[in-house]
Amino acid sequence: MLIRHALWGIALALGLLVAPFPVNAHPHVWATVRSEILLGPNHQITGIRHAWTFDEFYTAMAIEGLDTNKDGVYSKEELQPLAKVNVESLKDFDYFTFVHFEGEEDKTLPLKPPVDYWVEYYKNVLTLHFTLPLDKPVDTHGKPVQVDVYESFFLCRLRLRHRKACHPCRR
Repeated sequence: MLIRHALWGIALALGLLVAPFPVNAHPHVWATVRSEILLGPNHQITGIRHAWTFDEFYTAMAIEGLDTNKDGVYSKEELQPLAKVNVESLKDFDYFTFVHFEGEEDKTLPLKPPVDYWVEYYKNVLTLHFTLPLDKPVDTHGKPVQVDVYESFFLCRLRLRHRKACHPCRR
């Protein structure tokens, strides 16, 4: 038994010495992101509404066992636990959403936890919908606001669906 452990240890050490290849990160989940800036009645920014459509491979894994009534349809009620897990998991990463005034990337505006979240299953893919309210509504006073949605660990690939400039109302 001791010889077997020693041989495994030697094999592992040799393997590490012989194969010093760099490890590259690659995404495990792909999502197409659509984000909207929400404005209040006084043209203040009140939050960000997201719709993230996931790839078919993540979808296939995520829906496994969720059709609890076995009718072949994934209802909003059956998908609600998945929506909850998704938004709770994103909390530690600030929901990959960073809102700031242009040129002030280091001063992100605080966000509240998600509201109005749900998952829908349509055409064999899942879309996670959720709204991130700003901690306090922000009057931009004509200053451009930037919404960055990204994940820096390369475990997810977030691709913006439409990229349009959004300028606050000029008074």
